Amino acid sequence: MKKIYTLLLLIGFIGFAGFSGDAGNVGYADGQTKVTRFYPNPASSFINFEFQRSLDKGHTLQIYSFIGNKIAELPVSGSKITLPLDGYFRGIYCFRLSDKAGKIIDSGKFQVIK
Repeated sequence: MKKIYTLLLLIGFIGFAGFSGDAGNVGYADGQTKVTRFYPNPASSFINFEFQRSLDKGHTLQIYSFIGNKIAELPVSGSKITLPLDGYFRGIYCFRLSDKAGKIIDSGKFQVIK
């Protein structure tokens, strides 16, 4: 059973690795914005996401656990968002920035330490 769980975890990680590849660059090439920095990383009580330019309503920032469970989906407008990490456990999380149509603009991962 442990081997199956480990295999599923590895498959989930490989799936998320695809989010940080060309998917973010495709949106950027179309003139859309991307996450320029997220800090502090590793984070303990909050994490800030700053965007290249101010975003319109309709953009979303989705947070996923390392095994692929969606933890949060936050509406984004403006050039910065602060995510409180109350209820987040120690580990690695992935984020995806999507536009109004649901197209992935940018993605990455961050670490929570508590």
